[in-house]
Parts: sequence; C-alpha cells; structure tokens
Amino acid sequence: MKETNVKPATGKLGVLVVGLGAVSSTFITGVLMTRKGLSKPVGSMTQYDKIRVGRGAEKKYLPYNEIVPIADLNDIVFGAWDVYPQNAYESAINCEVLKEKDINPVKDELVKIVPMKAAFDKNYASRLDGDNVKTVKDRWDMTEQIREDIRNFKKETGVERVVVLWAASTEVYVPVNEKVHNTLADLEAAMKADDKENIAPSMCYAYAALAEGAPFIMGAPNTTVDIPAMWELSEKTGMPISGKDFKTGQTLVKSGFAPIIGTRCLGLNGWFSTNILGNRDGLVLDEPANFRTKEVSKLSTLESILVPEEQPDLYGANCGGEGNDHNGYYHKVRINYYPPRNDNKEGWDNIDIFGWMGYPMQIKINFLCRDSILAAPLCLDLVLLSDLAARDGRYGIQRFLSFFLKSPMHDYTKDEVPVNHLFQQYVMLKNAIREMGGYPADETID
Repeated sequence: MKETNVKPATGKLGVLVVGLGAVSSTFITGVLMTRKGLSKPVGSMTQYDKIRVGRGAEKKYLPYNEIVPIADLNDIVFGAWDVYPQNAYESAINCEVLKEKDINPVKDELVKIVPMKAAFDKNYASRLDGDNVKTVKDRWDMTEQIREDIRNFKKETGVERVVVLWAASTEVYVPVNEKVHNTLADLEAAMKADDKENIAPSMCYAYAALAEGAPFIMGAPNTTVDIPAMWELSEKTGMPISGKDFKTGQTLVKSGFAPIIGTRCLGLNGWFSTNILGNRDGLVLDEPANFRTKEVSKLSTLESILVPEEQPDLYGANCGGEGNDHNGYYHKVRINYYPPRNDNKEGWDNIDIFGWMGYPMQIKINFLCRDSILAAPLCLDLVLLSDLAARDGRYGIQRFLSFFLKSPMHDYTKDEVPVNHLFQQYVMLKNAIREMGGYPADETID
C-alpha cells in the first residue's frame, strides 16, 4: 500500500441500521456467515472488485483493501432500530429471504441483535403498525433520544467508529421547503417547533448520526439528507453523507442499458417500467403518498442519461412523449404490491426505440430479482466506503458512491446534474479509491 493520508481502520466499526427488515437482516446474516467462512459476499465491490493503479510497467490490478485501509468484516459490530421488537434472527426467519439452514449457523449472534425502539411517526408510513416505538415530546426530543442511543451503543460495545445506515421503509414524500430545509438554523428551529410536516423521522436519524460523528447513508428515496441544511451540518461535523435509494434491480438495469441506446445513437419513444413485489417495502409503497417518493427517485435515472436537449432528433418532443416534464420520450414507472411474490421482486421493462429512417424496434427486459440479495452487498460497500471517506476527512455529499444509489445526491441549488450513467459512476468510484490510496485519478468522466 502507498503512503496515504487516510487514518487506519483501527478498533471496531459499529454499524447501526435503521430498520431490521428483509434488507438489513439479509445483510447482517451474510456478513456473519462470511466471517465464519460459511458463505461468500457475492456482489460486493469492496470484497471482489479490483482497480487498476499505475500505467505501463507499473500497472497493477489490486483489490480495494490493498489500495486503501478498509475495515475488516471481523471488526464490524451490528445494532439496529425497528418498530417491531423481533431480534435479527426472528426477523431473518420471518422475512423468508434466506433459508433457515443459511441463518441457523449464526443464530447465536443474530439473537443478540435486539432492535432499539424506533423513532417513528405513523403518518410517514401508515401501513406499518409496530409497537417498539419511542415516546417523544417533539422532533428535537426524537433526535436527542437517537443521539443517546448512538452514545450508549458506543459505550456498551466499545466500538471506535459508527456508521448509520437507513434500510427502513420509504417515507411519505417531503418536498423541499426553503423556509425549513435551506439552513441548519431553520432546520433546528423546525425540529424544536415540532414541525411534523417538514421534518420526517429519517431527518432526526440523519441529524443525530452526523451530530454524533457518524456518517449517514440514506438507502431509501426519502428527502432526508437531500437538503442544504443537512449539507451544512455534515460540513460542520466533518462527516460524509450519501444517498439516496439502493440501486438494486430495475434501476441498475436502466442505468446500465440506457447508455447502450445513447452510445449507439438510437432514438427512444418510450420506456415503461413496472414492478411487482410483496415484502414490507411493497406494502408501504402500495400507499400513493409513499410511492410518490419512490417514483421521483426512479424517474430521475433516465433523463440525465438520454437528454432531449442534447439530442432532440433522438430524445426530443417529436419522440412521442409530449407532456412529460422533460418534453421528450415517454417514461413511466409503476410499482404494484403483490404478496405471493414476497421478496422476489419482478421488474418488467418495455422499451420502444427507433433506428435508421425512424423505423421502430422494441426491447423487453424481465428481471426476476431478489431485492434483498441485491441490496445486501450494497449495504456492505456503502458502510465500508463511508467509513473510509470519514477517515480520509471527506464530508458532505459523497458523489463517488453514486454507483450504488438510484437517485444520486447532487447540489441542485447550483443546477448540478447528477451522474446516473453506470459506467461514468464506476469511473468516479475507481478514481476516489485511487486518490485515497495515494494514486492519481487517471480516467476521465465524459
């Protein structure tokens, strides 16, 4: 390893997960099984990917942990909050993502992960009705109680560092309100005034994490850290933030396939995406107000890859999508709750393209994916890389983590356009790892 300014990954790393449902119980079980040599962390970039460093005779392909000091899986200590009181073992069994034979070898460890009472407001997830919930006076009190949980967890476990990961349900859509969300002072005032309309519970978790010196990762499409007030707080505390929404099934396909259409200079009339899933996430998203949050996240991917203004002949208003916000091709996303499918989500994409002289063609993609199996390695990578970024002194939005996220955070107040193109995101990721490892960034994003 080269000389690097990144602080070493000494001591234990606490991973506090908000929500102990399908995604997090799968993530935790997989890490524990991998530590025992009983499973493989397939899908994890930090555990498998290799990055080229150097050129010519100096060229080497190295795993991440040989370029930068990444925390070892054996040093992770898990904790959680959830509205349901079941421990991690009970949750893993109940969610039915993993077979019992793949959970039982680490039962002793899972049983000990008992969720703390959640900071919860039923108005933000009306389909959930758990009773393992904090009693709070107002949003400020809610935040203070979460901060105390983080401090107690550190004390009881002896971990040196903590990362907080949101893997809970999608909240009702919260539009950005400049009077509340633009400055830290306004945000704090709204919390103290118990402004339930503009302050979602997830914002209390994010504030608490950053205030306690823990990076925060938003794994759902919630507005949470996507506001200038949180950027101000993360700068003040020197902590990294990333989000939003784990890029698992359909959007992973979209961010990887749309570049094929764009690079080949083919035209697009429309892209219709629909999903069926039956887990707790599907139940929550069956509520229109919660689906709106997800829809905004899923719709944003395509518009920054295939841009009508850049190629009006291929993606402009003549393509059949008049009336869309971007005035180009037609883009629609649907999610349907279908209990028999449980965690095995099915995504269908119908893509209407056109080629030479405007002749039409179609592409159909049917991805029968397992949502939590795809999300678990993203959780691991986001946790390890956020911890790494914190030890490198990186704070604010971590754009290099866009690769793992559906709707990458960006500074929309300065009209910044997020990078959604999967392969450009991968270049950003590789260059950040190179730079933190003391190597020059040597690939261009264009």
